[in-house]
Amino acid sequence: MPQPIPIRSVHHIARTTRRLEASRRFYRDVLGFREIERPPFSFGGAWLYNYGVQIHLIEDPQAPHPTENISTRADHLALHVDDIEEAKRLLQAHGIPYRENLQTATGVLQLFFQDPDGHHVELGTYPPTPPFLDQAAPPSA
Repeated sequence: MPQPIPIRSVHHIARTTRRLEASRRFYRDVLGFREIERPPFSFGGAWLYNYGVQIHLIEDPQAPHPTENISTRADHLALHVDDIEEAKRLLQAHGIPYRENLQTATGVLQLFFQDPDGHHVELGTYPPTPPFLDQAAPPSA
């Protein structure tokens, strides 16, 4: 069997959006990403960066619509915060509805909410990554 691809890190996460300006404000003002230079593509969008990862917003009239159902099992972007109570306070201050979920197996309190296009986001204060099941070291980059 061939070796796995030697991935070094996550570079970016792409999010389609019907509401470019609202999404730009959300990722900048609520989640703390900062806008960076983006090539002059033939379609609208924005690139933002912080926490070692880029968010690429791609304007697309077919992007999902937000729903009133905040799901804990939908595809989502999970971000680590050091103070979940402060995160709750700030979500409330920004007027962002969220759903709390206590992960009983780990004791992690998770906050789930949506960006302006309905993409789910999770916040939590996570424990260290558990050991590898096969006890082998991961491939190095």
